[in-house]
Amino acid sequence: MSFILRLLSSGPRVAKPATTRCHSSLAIPLAVLVLTIVLGGCGTVSKNSTPAPSSPSSPSTGTFTISGTLSPASAGSGALLTLSGPATGSATADTSGNYSFTGLANGTYVVTPTHSGFSFSPTLQTVTLNGANATSINFAASQQAPHSVALSWHASSSAVSGYNVYRANTNGGPYSKINSGLITVASYTDTSVSGGTTYYYVSTSVDSAGIESAYSNQATAAIP
Repeated sequence: MSFILRLLSSGPRVAKPATTRCHSSLAIPLAVLVLTIVLGGCGTVSKNSTPAPSSPSSPSTGTFTISGTLSPASAGSGALLTLSGPATGSATADTSGNYSFTGLANGTYVVTPTHSGFSFSPTLQTVTLNGANATSINFAASQQAPHSVALSWHASSSAVSGYNVYRANTNGGPYSKINSGLITVASYTDTSVSGGTTYYYVSTSVDSAGIESAYSNQATAAIP
């Protein structure tokens, strides 16, 4: 079977009906491009036909995944990752530091890791999903140095059995005692503090009869 294109432009625009011919070629005189098909047998030749236009491609739809690793694994294991954006959620890194968020639609998300005693670089990552999964959204963890507050005061000029230290999270109190027993020296180190918090301290002295003095002046410590 062979195909021949002919442009016929003379004569009036007359369309002829479909015709069945045997062992012959057929040309339809139209002032448009028409297709003449030479058949080796009997067949039906139709008038000029136009293919249906193709539909424009649409953006990828479905759900996708954001995944990555927190390293080293000893720091990443057990870390909490939070997701914000078109969808929100949280995930806990496994023992190898791997995490994932699944079932996400296209859009822009923010992933933020947290783990007590560790800081992360970068502190967060912005991820855009556009028809594909986002992998290797990784973070590097480093251990934070433990925080502490060293306090000292002038020893009492009178005989005392020891001192107490009180702490508050609000300027001016109320205060709570943080030492378990009387402190017999004029200094104390508070190791139960957290980063990003401001603490307020006062001290008292206690005599041999167990009578406690009024609060001292207040000292302030801002933990980075």
